[in-house]
Amino acid sequence: MDLEFSGEMWFWRGPAPWHFVTVPERECEAIADAASMVTYGWGMIPVTARIGGTDWTTSLWPKDGRYIVPIKTKVRAAEQIDLGDTVTVRLTL
Repeated sequence: MDLEFSGEMWFWRGPAPWHFVTVPERECEAIADAASMVTYGWGMIPVTARIGGTDWTTSLWPKDGRYIVPIKTKVRAAEQIDLGDTVTVRLTL
């Protein structure tokens, strides 16, 4: 399954801080339909992600009935993404 959406970069300051983009509700519904076939536990779903010209592997995290995409530091640096920027994310489940 391939998905593409845009979202705002946000920061979570928890004990292991990360930057994320939240998957829009419509795309979350499509992911939820396929989740039981691809999850490896705790609702985590492995994906290949792309922003701009940068690809990486990660997992979608379930949060508040939706999914969030963790954005690695190397991706933010390569694509010059700052907190609050709106980015287009491509996912392959």
